[in-house]
Amino acid sequence: MNTPSAWKMERDAEGIVWLTLDKPGTSTNTLSQAVLEELGALLAQLASNPPKGVVVRSAKANGFIAGADIKEFTSFKGAEDAYLLIRSGQLVLDKLEQLPCPTVAAIHGFALGGGFELALACRYRVAVQDERLSLGLPEVQLGIHPGFGGTVRCVRLIGVKPAMQMMLTGRPVRVDKALQLGLVDRLVTAAELDSAARDIIHKKPPTHRPPFAEQVLSWPIVRSFVKPSLVAQVAAKTKREHYPAPYAIIDLWAAHGARGQQAYEAEARSIAQLFTTETARNLVRIFLLQDRLKSMGSKGAQPVRHVHVVGAGVMGGDIAAWCALRGLTVTLQDRAAQYVEPAIKRAHELFEKRIKDPGQRADARNRLEADVEGTGVEDADVVIEAIFENLEAKQELYARLEPRMKPTALLATNTSSITLEPLAAKLARPERLVGLHFFNPVPQMPLVEIVSGEKTDPAMAQAGVSFARQLDKLPVPCKSAPGFIVNRVLMPYLHEAMYAAQEGVPLAVIDEAAVDFGMPMGPVELADVVGLDVASHVGKIIAAELGRPAPDLAQLDALLAQKRLGKKTGAGFYEWKDGKPVKPPAAGVSAPADLADRMILVLVNECVAVLREGIAADADLIDAAVIFGTGFAPFRGGPLAYARSRGVQDVVARLEALADRYGSRFRPDPGWSALASGKA
Repeated sequence: MNTPSAWKMERDAEGIVWLTLDKPGTSTNTLSQAVLEELGALLAQLASNPPKGVVVRSAKANGFIAGADIKEFTSFKGAEDAYLLIRSGQLVLDKLEQLPCPTVAAIHGFALGGGFELALACRYRVAVQDERLSLGLPEVQLGIHPGFGGTVRCVRLIGVKPAMQMMLTGRPVRVDKALQLGLVDRLVTAAELDSAARDIIHKKPPTHRPPFAEQVLSWPIVRSFVKPSLVAQVAAKTKREHYPAPYAIIDLWAAHGARGQQAYEAEARSIAQLFTTETARNLVRIFLLQDRLKSMGSKGAQPVRHVHVVGAGVMGGDIAAWCALRGLTVTLQDRAAQYVEPAIKRAHELFEKRIKDPGQRADARNRLEADVEGTGVEDADVVIEAIFENLEAKQELYARLEPRMKPTALLATNTSSITLEPLAAKLARPERLVGLHFFNPVPQMPLVEIVSGEKTDPAMAQAGVSFARQLDKLPVPCKSAPGFIVNRVLMPYLHEAMYAAQEGVPLAVIDEAAVDFGMPMGPVELADVVGLDVASHVGKIIAAELGRPAPDLAQLDALLAQKRLGKKTGAGFYEWKDGKPVKPPAAGVSAPADLADRMILVLVNECVAVLREGIAADADLIDAAVIFGTGFAPFRGGPLAYARSRGVQDVVARLEALADRYGSRFRPDPGWSALASGKA
């Protein structure tokens, strides 16, 4: 049976060829091997019978091309296998670049990764001027770098500094900078896109070149002076052994200056080698996990239009603000206007940062309304309770809310420490209570735990999943249990840091040990960010519920007594200046050799317990929750993936040794045997 064609080629009356990509069976175009091979065959035809010009465009409504087909990355048997696929893709884009006629990429929405590399192989680029425009080379976020000529063509087009900024960070360029940098030659309305491409083919304007000062940076003698500063910029954020890809990008440019066929060959060899690294394998795995979470939202679910939030503290206020930002009508309730006003002010600051269009900003402000009387309850599709962590107070609130809610409305709690069963005990309809556990800060943290109690209706839990996706969050379903997933596994990690502090290890040294392992920040700094009041309260509840030992928290209690609650009050374990912790120097003091293992393995051990207890459906969901909820070293693939990579027997033996030295908190969970046998 013939494979459906992805490309449509039409030659119009003016002799212009229109190459339109519409990959079958998907809503988004990607450059799979089959798509590239088909394009290569079409380009061979065009080379033998050149048209007046060629326009490459997308038939998909959402954008141009998202990039390579990530799933194909998991099939490589080794570096040579990867090299052959990458090199064949390069040769296809070489054919496009070498056509003896003007070529134009007509872009709407996104052009990312391999999709943007295809656009770079065209002589010109025109794009639709709207907020959806996103041009980028995000491969570094997968532990690799551009492989279809992007490390060469991007530097040649816009110069070393802006090209390195794009490739080393993986961040896309938006519409305001696309023309300024020279990534596109013309910005037009959607209705003008085809005519603009046609006009460029007729007029053949000069192609963009970077400023002379940028061209000089690629001269051989200059490169040797520029490279150290680029390496220093990367080294300030990541280590080569953790994330080799950004260093490889710099090495390629330093060796070849983005010139000549050798540069393309070196790019292909380099990315092929990166594909074999554990970092790339884990980051690709995380990308696919993220896709799994995104796909959990039911397409048939009724979209939420109105959200009512009760509790205008940091979490409740920020949840309300995020809902309004995402286009929902939001009513925000608290005891008095004085408690709601600071949340409204923070929301307006969020809109100012995130929404550039003044009219759209005003619309977002109008969607968020202070509602001290709680009149929004009757109209809300979702009612979210985000008050302080007290069972009786929450039950009393539900007794007032439930009779006024629509029969179809979802009742949600943002509790981080109380299980759902006691919360639902006095409800007339306990089946519609779902936990929607957001993480702080709400605008930055992608995860929402969707918590089901014993009586939660699965349809209501699925509605919670769909709602999270409507908010562009990543939902992880889990069962009601002390701490759910993330807080459950995080508390032993934070407690171990406190044990180390009691032993006299300086706080900054404790944090450094965790960062050296690959965590985005250390446990002490994390506690300050979460809020010491929240961390203390949740930690005590989880320890009591599970009957686990906890360290002496006298130092923490003293800070709480002084109202030093962490970042939000400007002081906690650390003083905070301009949003950053001021850490006392600990010159000459090094971390105990086993400190990283103590903190990380006690967390991993708790993940095994969560898996054994069936709190999450599988190990991948636990890894996803801990990565997206805590920032757990992404290049390690998640705590359970790390345990498998290190070797289950090795981890269990290490836990036994730590238990012998430090106590029962390190005793390996019974679930390790299932993990070792592959049954978990």
